[in-house]
Order: sequence, then structure tokens, then C-alpha cells
Amino acid sequence: MKLRYPDITTLTLADGDLRLTGNLNFDGGYVSYELTDGLTVRLKSEKTGVSFLTLRWNIPMRPDVKVLGDAWERGYGDLQWLPMDSTRGMPWYMAISNGSDRNPDTSHRLTECFGVGVLPNALALWKCDGDGVTLILDLRNGCQPTLLGDRVLDCATVYMKEYPACSAFSALKDFCQVMSPSPLLVDHVVYGSNNWYYAYGVSSHEEILADSRFVKEMCRDAENIPYMVIDDGWQINNVDAPWDQTKPNFPDMKCLAKEMREIGVRPGIWVRYLINGIEGKRRIHIFPEEWYTQRSEFVLDPSHPGVLEYVAETTRRLVGWGYTLIKHDYSTFDIFGRWGFEFGDFPAEGDWGFFDNTRTTAQIIKDFYQTIRDAAGDTVIIGCNAIGHLCAGIHHFNRTGDDTSGKEWDRTRKMGVNTLAFRLVQNNAFFGADADCVGITGQIPWEKNAQWLKILSRSGSCLFVSCKPGILKESELADLREGFLAGSRQTDELIPLDWMESVTPTKYLLNGETITFTW
Repeated sequence: MKLRYPDITTLTLADGDLRLTGNLNFDGGYVSYELTDGLTVRLKSEKTGVSFLTLRWNIPMRPDVKVLGDAWERGYGDLQWLPMDSTRGMPWYMAISNGSDRNPDTSHRLTECFGVGVLPNALALWKCDGDGVTLILDLRNGCQPTLLGDRVLDCATVYMKEYPACSAFSALKDFCQVMSPSPLLVDHVVYGSNNWYYAYGVSSHEEILADSRFVKEMCRDAENIPYMVIDDGWQINNVDAPWDQTKPNFPDMKCLAKEMREIGVRPGIWVRYLINGIEGKRRIHIFPEEWYTQRSEFVLDPSHPGVLEYVAETTRRLVGWGYTLIKHDYSTFDIFGRWGFEFGDFPAEGDWGFFDNTRTTAQIIKDFYQTIRDAAGDTVIIGCNAIGHLCAGIHHFNRTGDDTSGKEWDRTRKMGVNTLAFRLVQNNAFFGADADCVGITGQIPWEKNAQWLKILSRSGSCLFVSCKPGILKESELADLREGFLAGSRQTDELIPLDWMESVTPTKYLLNGETITFTW
């Protein structure tokens, strides 16, 4: 379909819906469209708050197609191609395609892609039916109408593109580059170790140094210096603040980073910025009441300038200690109080709003991410439980799926394999895609983990491994060395073939050759 103005524009204001056809002006404001390579949507509403803007294109849709959408934040093993369903909401973008990518003959294929450019000022949801497509832009402030005042808001830029005679994977990979023309990519390969999936929050200064020596030895023939990421558990309270106090097992975080560098690894660290209360029982820091969200008395409101300065100060401290990678976690859960698989059509539920009620939720979240980025300097940022469309171009990497496991193979297969296959199109287009770790504890059969290691290391995306010391046999260590070597290069091209038929694809093209996995 050729991009054009929508047929119907419906604006949801604080006092009700306005259906705008032809004349896009209303009392106190207007909706405007600017059509170039994309369709830029702007809105002004001086007299009343705004909640939603719904755009409808009446287009006869093809029968016998499948439809794929993205996820609000991480995937939860639920990304998949499905028959057209008018009730299905698809965040950020959708692709409609005929045929199957298993068939190398693409002469009769057609994939149509619909999306919004990354870093919009609205949360975006697509729906399609037999008669057309609908885009709903969530312009709220939390659950409340946003008060724009006399400002004109650039809501989003819409893109639509047809891809004849190519696979759906190739089409969507290109379309991700259309939506995200300026990703923030690092100047070196990021890969290495993370201690979470064997330590699960129980570690120490000496154990991290031992992990550093191990990953350095495993990567001795690698072309790039590996990272060793200290995950949750270094701070005095697991999964919680404060970030300037450590467990007795971690007496000096600055000294630890220095010793890690001397071993020959790049130090990384985990943080959760917006939490301030142990298990919902008591607050850690004493902050002004206005710093907390209306939704929870233990979560900080990222729209408040004081909170953003606290986030920046925390980031600068971690960087000052010498950590060259920061993995920040839980922010979407802390803001909305729900995981992505619980969102439904939109993340915010209830009647709460942010401290700053003049900006949309999307604007507030982007500013939070940008605050981290600005304070971090040259430090690599990985978002976990971050919103991909809102951190693309701000963060270097994004965890694209929910947690894998060092204990349960079914979880790794569900979360890891699914997100790797379905969000690989975003790799190096939005950011570096992180499908999560290979967790090695001895509780998962090696023949399964070895496959996960192989596909992850040869995917062209980043590879992180969590390995419990002393449990691998020499042949398994050889597999790990080979995986790290491939992960240190990230020059391979991996394409799923049966992703239109399976949520955990088994057949792939690896550098042009067909390969099959047995999950």
C-alpha cells in the first residue's frame, strides 16, 4: 500500500471523542499531517487534555495472509505470525505476508509493513481487519489526559512499505532500518559473561575475579576484549536500592573494576534506578513525597527533575567506579506496575498520572533513558525491561526477551529461542539485540545448552554466558571457546526459515547454508 493521509481521524480528548474528516481543526487545536517519506502526525490542543489519536486507513486486505506484530517491551515467548484477527493489538509495527519463508521461491511473495518511527512521542498500537488498518496513538500521561498547553506535539511518524518478491524476514529487516535510520552502535564487539544465571544474586568480589579469569581464558583467542557483567546482588539489598552501599562480600566496587581490567576483561554492572523500597515494606532513601509515583509509594517518578538528577548521579557513580557497561533493569515494570505480557492493548491501567502532567508517557520514558545515556558518557548501556521503540537510538543494546534460565531448559527455549528468531530483524537497526544468556549450571543437558550457545554465538547479535565454575568437561569447554570466538566476531548472518509456522523456529539459514536445531 502507498502511504497516504488516513481516511478517518478520531481524537479522544478529556471531554470525549472527536471524529475529524476533511477539516482537522477543532476548538482550541488541530491535527495536521505532513507527508514526505513518512507521514508526520502533529497535534495541538490548548483547551483540553489529550488521550488518544486514532488513524484509520480503509484498504481492502488480502486473504490468506499471516500477521506479525512487535511487543511493548521484551518478548515473553509469545511473538508469532498469526492469521488476521481484528481484535489483536500489535505495538509499534506489524507485517502482513503471504506464503512461507521456508520456500526459497519468493517470486509470488508480498509483505506489507506498517509502523511508526522510533522515538515517537506516543505509544503506538496497530490493528488490522479485512477492510483496513488502524493506528492508535496513546498520548496519555500515565492514565490521565496530557495537558499540552500551547505546544504543538509531534506525535509520531508513520511508515508503510510494500516488499514484493522477497522473504518476510528480509522485508521486516529492511523496514526496521526505515523506522530507525540512526541507531546508536558501539565501535567494538560486545560479548562476554554475566554471573546471574548461575549465581542468582549470591556472589562476591573474589568470585567475580574468578569469573573474570575464566572468561578471559575462554576468550584467549578472541579478537575483542570480553565483558564481565556483575548482575544483581552486589548492592546491600538484592533487587533494590541504595546504589552507594554494597554487601560485605563487595567491599570496594572501584577496586573490583580495576582488578577486572587488570585481568583483561571489561567491567560491567547491573542497576535498578526507580525502586526505593525493600519488598514494598519500607523506603531506603528519604526523598520528597513528590518524587514518588502516584501508582506506588516505593517507586520513583521519572518525570520529576529531582528523580532524573538522582538517576544521573547514580549513573555517574557507577562510571566513576570504572564500569564501562551499565545494564539497567525493571524500569517498565516499576513505571507501570505490570510486566509486558500483562499489558493488553496499552501499558497503563488505572487512574494515575505523572508528576509532570504536560508530557506524554512516551516523552517521559525517553527523557529517562536519555538521562542515563547523557550521564554515562562513553559507557555502554543495555536496557533490560526497557521499551525498544523508545530506547532505539539512545541505548546501545536492548534485552529483547524475558529471562532465559540456567535451571530450566523449557524457559530458555520459550524465551530465548523465540525472541532471537523474531527480533533478530531489530539487531543493529534499532540497537544491538540481546536475546539473553546461556545459563550453565549443570542442571540443563549440555546437548541443549550447546545448541543455544551455537545459535546465539552465530546470530550476529551479542553473546553473554553465565557459567558456574568447575562443571564443564573438556569437550564442553571446547564448545564454549568456539562459541566465544564466534561471539567475539559477530560476522555471521542467521535467518529463521520456519518462523511463520513456529514460535520456536528450528530451521535457519546460517551464512547461506540450511541448519536445523532440535530444541
